[in-house]
Amino acid sequence: MKLSIVVPAFNEARLIAGTLDHLQVGMGVFARRGWSAELIVCDNNSTDRTAAIAAAAGAQVVFEPLNQIARARNTGARAASGEWLLFVDADCAPGPALFEELYAVMISNRWVGGGCTVAMPQASVSVRAWVAAWNAVSRSARWAAGAFLFCQAAAFRAAGGFSEELFASEEIDLSRRLKRLGRFVVLHRHPLLTSGRKAELYSWHEHAGFMLRCALSGGRNLRRRDACSIWYDGRR
Repeated sequence: MKLSIVVPAFNEARLIAGTLDHLQVGMGVFARRGWSAELIVCDNNSTDRTAAIAAAAGAQVVFEPLNQIARARNTGARAASGEWLLFVDADCAPGPALFEELYAVMISNRWVGGGCTVAMPQASVSVRAWVAAWNAVSRSARWAAGAFLFCQAAAFRAAGGFSEELFASEEIDLSRRLKRLGRFVVLHRHPLLTSGRKAELYSWHEHAGFMLRCALSGGRNLRRRDACSIWYDGRR
């Protein structure tokens, strides 16, 4: 069996090396059990040294010229050859215990895919409260956070991959479609540590404004890049 890890990356020179270090430790968890693994970074038209840093770390680097998270993940998936896909964002620090749990899920063949809860231990109390609320929704609705989503490669293809009509929330959309194909799980014993930089770089007014526009438009704003500036305005 083979695990393919796909990391979409746009101007991630500051954080990607640390993320790749954690992912390579996680790949070792699978290697010790006889699995092979590959690490694919999709450079989403970066203007910094993201691609060079990823290549120096031993990752296979592919290129997606159109700056869109869904396209970057799909481009990385097309280069993958594993029976299982794992999509991880470039500002995360997944620990070995999470990979142990991930291996147990994959080897059981009981689930078509899943995600995990997230943690931002250095964030403010208000941000951590928001994260706790998201984790509760994630577990109850069985929606994967975009920072960590895994699935059988065959199911990913059958579901049509990430929707390239969406500039945000594409992971929730894919979670819904994967659940039609089989059981979907959200792991929670070992949350994914993530940078939480969006909470630092954007005010609560900006986050609240985006969610209000999403509600008022019925989600139509998710189909416009200019309406999803929190993901696309280049702040890092």
